Amino acid sequence: MTGGRPLSPGSRAGLGAAFVLLGLISAVELADGRTVRYVGLMATVPFLAAVFTQWREVLIAGAVATAVGTLFAIFGDSGDYSPYVNVAAIGLATAIAAAVAVVRQRQAERIAELAKLATIAQQAVLRPLGPKVGTLAVAGRYISATAAADIGGDLYEALDTPYGVRMIIGDVRGKGLDAVRTASIVLGSYRHVAYERADLRAVVADLDRAVARSVGDEDFVTACLVEERGGTLTIVNCGHPSPILLRRGEVITLDPPSPAPPLGFMPVVRTRVERLEPGDRLLMLTDGLAEARRDGTFFPIADRAWRLLGHGTVGDGLASVESALQEWVGYRLDDDIALILMEYTGPLQPSPTPLPSWEVGSTA
Repeated sequence: MTGGRPLSPGSRAGLGAAFVLLGLISAVELADGRTVRYVGLMATVPFLAAVFTQWREVLIAGAVATAVGTLFAIFGDSGDYSPYVNVAAIGLATAIAAAVAVVRQRQAERIAELAKLATIAQQAVLRPLGPKVGTLAVAGRYISATAAADIGGDLYEALDTPYGVRMIIGDVRGKGLDAVRTASIVLGSYRHVAYERADLRAVVADLDRAVARSVGDEDFVTACLVEERGGTLTIVNCGHPSPILLRRGEVITLDPPSPAPPLGFMPVVRTRVERLEPGDRLLMLTDGLAEARRDGTFFPIADRAWRLLGHGTVGDGLASVESALQEWVGYRLDDDIALILMEYTGPLQPSPTPLPSWEVGSTA
């Protein structure tokens, strides 16, 4: 414990490694007899500590190394002052190592702060979904390919609008903050026009203009938009992986009637309409899942979809997909993944109108 604070596991490991190194050098020095030859190597002790610990622990390791080196210099058999010069070098190395530890700690704190800000930005772009949106059970999941940062260009949203529950899933070309900026523009536009446009094709046209105004000539956003209204499912697809319908043990890929380019390239889309049945589930995905592979073999999402997604809650289903996918690729993803899973439970049953209190028991 330093300064009243317990040492972190990393600091304890760093100090332990530094003292082990000091012990090894001391053992070699003792085995060599009274002639002092290896004290100068003790200057490496504070530098080893600086790799893992904060400056206070570096000073402790350096002070111990300096004290041990001084003992060897005093009691050793040497005809010159070189051992004392080496001891001074240990002290100088301790000061330099402590300064290095300070710089490293500041950089680590800055990186941690940036990672926190990145997570906040991602959460601001991708709001949590579900567990209910309108009459549908809905869950969303974002799987980052980078363990150090949950940030990327995949996007999703589900809204209960006057025209039914509307969902979008998309993938921005590129990565990093520029991709997040584009994703935020698409989602911001979608959250507005989804409530204003009665036709999904008009929503697509508005989103296309928003993307075209905001990105370069070679940038684009693939997207799939879905609307559920009264048990009718309407789908428009702009260059995006097709959603997957799970029905009574079957897995049906809902391909568009004709291909359309991504947003930003003025897509002219045709709708696909399906009639939903109670218990149907729909998986919307980005190409990070469609293209995940192991030894050149793609993750068999179509073969495993019912076993992974057909049971439990929709949130449980997405957790099962992520677990199976990570195991398949050996926990090394090449691309971020966004997923939406929704379940249609059937038409909303109107609640019976209660009788006025004065009519209760009436025989009229």
